[in-house]
Amino acid sequence: MDQERTRGRRPFPRIVSDEALEHAWNAREEFRKSVASLLPSLPPEFTKHRQAARKEMLLAVRSLIDSAIERVEKNEAKRVE
Repeated sequence: MDQERTRGRRPFPRIVSDEALEHAWNAREEFRKSVASLLPSLPPEFTKHRQAARKEMLLAVRSLIDSAIERVEKNEAKRVE
């Protein structure tokens, strides 16, 4: 896989193979193309709201991860005491 495309996108390099990552990336691109072909004349507002919704979903996942990290750290602190 092209190093430029994958730079910063490999949080688990030993778990997810390059081949699996390439297939996932290609599937994502093909899905985007299929949606674009179904809705060829999307209004700019739709795209703007879709991007905002995507960001909000990512922020939601981030908050779940942060919460999980906090729980792990609290449990580790309790074990040390």
